[in-house]
Amino acid sequence: MRSPGRHPFPLVPRWRVTGLPFGEQRSVRRGPGSDVAGSRRYQPGDPVSAIDWYASARLSSARGREEFIVREHYEDEAPRVMLLCDRRPSMSLYDSSLPWLSKPAALATVAEAVVLSALVARGEVGYLDESGGEPYWLAPRSGRRRWELTDRIAAAPAFDAPEDTLARGFAHLLRMRADLPGGSFVFVLSDFLAPPDPSIWLRVLALRWDVVPVVIQDPVWEQSFPELPSVVVPFADPRTGRLVEARLSAAEARDRRAAHERRLRTTLAELVRLGLEPIVIGTSDPVAIDRELLSWAELRKKARRRTR
Repeated sequence: MRSPGRHPFPLVPRWRVTGLPFGEQRSVRRGPGSDVAGSRRYQPGDPVSAIDWYASARLSSARGREEFIVREHYEDEAPRVMLLCDRRPSMSLYDSSLPWLSKPAALATVAEAVVLSALVARGEVGYLDESGGEPYWLAPRSGRRRWELTDRIAAAPAFDAPEDTLARGFAHLLRMRADLPGGSFVFVLSDFLAPPDPSIWLRVLALRWDVVPVVIQDPVWEQSFPELPSVVVPFADPRTGRLVEARLSAAEARDRRAAHERRLRTTLAELVRLGLEPIVIGTSDPVAIDRELLSWAELRKKARRRTR
């Protein structure tokens, strides 16, 4: 199940999940599990193993008669995970032979890490993209094989999804919300150069989905812009993926760098304002990507400990 050298990251939920039994996430329901939900007085039929003997002894001593206290736990359940992948032309940049970020390789590497981590947590994984002229939808199902998802990512049609692909993808998920109960993870893999309208985010978040934006941008040409003398520079048109030439002065290069950095700050600030926790990916290296995903999980763990 585990790819050589890959390190699955823990899927730390923002809320307790509603999924299948026998997973690793904490459920909204009471049942067998490791996370204590509370305690109550013993009732006939309760298993002896559920008795909290220390609490029972203290209560019996205080009341002068035998009293038994039973621990209740949140049931451990399997998370549901959905991958929403952006396959617009701008996500096809750049070819792996070039020295810049290959977004197709980064997309595939992040998706593989999410799928692997979900399966390690005994979760259900689904997939959606809008390439090839129609939605390609795999609902989260138990027993789904990893190759069903990773093969689609590797062998999907060209990066020809429409500009509003994220809006279309969310609309499709809203129609299929019976497959995604509250607490389901929705990892959105995109460069977010064509983000959905804030109203769409609000509709999605109202369902209490655990949405995780993964912002995949080249650190040289998209997150920033290099210092250039006045030269002719080949650019990839983000809409078509074709190379075009343009002459930029040093001042124009500085202006473009400031605009790109401002765009990234604005994108991340808007996501944070919505209560989301974006992950920025500027590499296709599996080790570096695993490190970013593990850092995200650790930050979530710390946030949960602070709120307890």
